[in-house]
Amino acid sequence: MSSAEDRLAALHAQQYAFAAHLRDPHQTPAPNDIEARRLDIYRDLFFNNIVNFLGGHFPICRDILETKRWRRLVRGFYRDYRCHSPLFPDMPREFLAYLDGDREPLVDEPPFLAELAHYEWVEAGLLLAPDEPPQVGMDPQGNLLSGVPVLWQPAWLLTYRYAVNEIGVTQQPSEPAAQPLYFLVLRDPQNQVVFNKLNAVSARLYALLADSQPRTGEAALRQIASELNHAAPDAVVHSGAQILQAWRDKEIVLGTQLQTPKTGAPPWDS
Repeated sequence: MSSAEDRLAALHAQQYAFAAHLRDPHQTPAPNDIEARRLDIYRDLFFNNIVNFLGGHFPICRDILETKRWRRLVRGFYRDYRCHSPLFPDMPREFLAYLDGDREPLVDEPPFLAELAHYEWVEAGLLLAPDEPPQVGMDPQGNLLSGVPVLWQPAWLLTYRYAVNEIGVTQQPSEPAAQPLYFLVLRDPQNQVVFNKLNAVSARLYALLADSQPRTGEAALRQIASELNHAAPDAVVHSGAQILQAWRDKEIVLGTQLQTPKTGAPPWDS
């Protein structure tokens, strides 16, 4: 190699050694050619920035764990996890992947920690989500039963085992809730994130309407009635029509597609 290539290779080696030491100063020796005083400054600066940045995004998790365990958790992320995005705003999402991945839990780590962290991140995550204007022609006043409802985007349907909306320092469940919790979270036209709590039936209705296979409102509701083995499917359709209208009032549903799917066997018979 040329002298320039030698210098570049030496620089890269120094950078990797420096970064490895900053991530795990107790197990990885510091490079010999960097002043100890400077290393102390960098060690504290880098790690404390990560601790404080993540603490700002996950304040309830931070307060529940308290300072020592929170710093230990962030140290594990800082030391062991390799982020897929170089962008600083993506770090909270990377932290979620670390929490949900193959790692050694903290001693006495709350069983709900990963779900609570996700719930705390949702607002920031949805604010950064791209706009998704409707891709089809739409009738704002269309019949929500006979037509195919068009859903507001961006919106996320979320399911949690723990009552994450109730967890705090003084309220920490040791077991999952009796029933899963469902939330439909959307970013409205004023760029505000709105949380809508759903039950199992309304969550299933939204999931069917959000599916890639177009369904009329009535088709989705009759599929739900079939899945529930409900004795009165018409009653499910009637109740579901009220849900759909309430969603239109809240702009969760924007209207119906101008082009309905081709006639044929109803999707619940497929």
